[in-house]
Amino acid sequence: MRKVIIVIFCILPSIGMAQSEGYEAFIYTSEELTNEINSGMEEERGLLGDLFDAGIQSVKKIGLGYASSLATVGTDVLKSLLTRNAQLKQHWEETVRAENVFTTTITTVQGINNFYKEKSYSGALDPKGLYFDGIGCLRKEGTDTVFYISCHIDRSKINRILDHSKFELTIDTLIISPFHSNLPNSSSDIPFSFEERKDFVFSMNIKITSSWINELTQLYKDQELGEFAITIPVNQDSLDSKGFLRYVRKENKSSNYAISGESFIVPRSFMGYRDATGNYKNCWGTGEYQLSIELKETCDITEEYRSSWKQDWKRRKANYPKEGFFSKCWHTITNQSWDDSSKTWVISTQKTSSEPTSLK
Repeated sequence: MRKVIIVIFCILPSIGMAQSEGYEAFIYTSEELTNEINSGMEEERGLLGDLFDAGIQSVKKIGLGYASSLATVGTDVLKSLLTRNAQLKQHWEETVRAENVFTTTITTVQGINNFYKEKSYSGALDPKGLYFDGIGCLRKEGTDTVFYISCHIDRSKINRILDHSKFELTIDTLIISPFHSNLPNSSSDIPFSFEERKDFVFSMNIKITSSWINELTQLYKDQELGEFAITIPVNQDSLDSKGFLRYVRKENKSSNYAISGESFIVPRSFMGYRDATGNYKNCWGTGEYQLSIELKETCDITEEYRSSWKQDWKRRKANYPKEGFFSKCWHTITNQSWDDSSKTWVISTQKTSSEPTSLK
């Protein structure tokens, strides 16, 4: 089994908080899928090997995920927080509610060229050489893996490819730690605590789209082929002594965590050609497709934390940055350049701000 790695840079502004490392999203590939489809046999997979191999090869930098949901408190809300008034608790609730949600989206900048390993001379949905085998995502802090998810084509339902031109995914490996998550999603350096937060949920939504042309030269552009949804609730009892939920699916067993949804296999695009003797023949390509992945973390607050909101407000007020900081207008700048040495497109994104406006 091989992997094509899509490196995702997730850059946060420096605002006095512990910055998250970038996410790496990658695509699993397999040269044995055609045989499995034909034979219906279940592939034996070294699941732990997926984790240690993840991220070794960085083949093509084509996408980026950006922490666009960083909770920012509006000018009016801050004015209320900094000047005591009758709506203080309501604004505290609104601020904490915003901190309880983090989202980032990873999208491919350009199409991924090979859903199949080789061209076909038989038809647009010829499964011969099917190469795509799943999707994974990884985040590290230094050399430590703090988040990892590995999803492969569900071998127990592989006959759906022949019966309905569709496939499903299953979770093989999972590592999640609320203590290393992006929650609370705050400009202040507030650590995650089960004394203050509860009902931590990780969710992931994956969409696959494609464009192709058929034999009648009809163009199908940006067609959605399928969508997958993952929801993983994490409570304190499910964590090990180091604060991690760790799961590895046993071979030939169903996963403990479900993935809802399905996707059609990618249609091959048509192209006619002439062979060496000048005879015109039909040919179908290797299947270009695009991915969009939304990662989301949510939680709620405990009743004990809610009841002590006044003490928390005092703590926040004492730690707020100087006046005018939050009134900055953040802009995202994306640059794309070709790296001739590595023969890859390099995508970089950074956040920049306009001049601050003082709070009155």
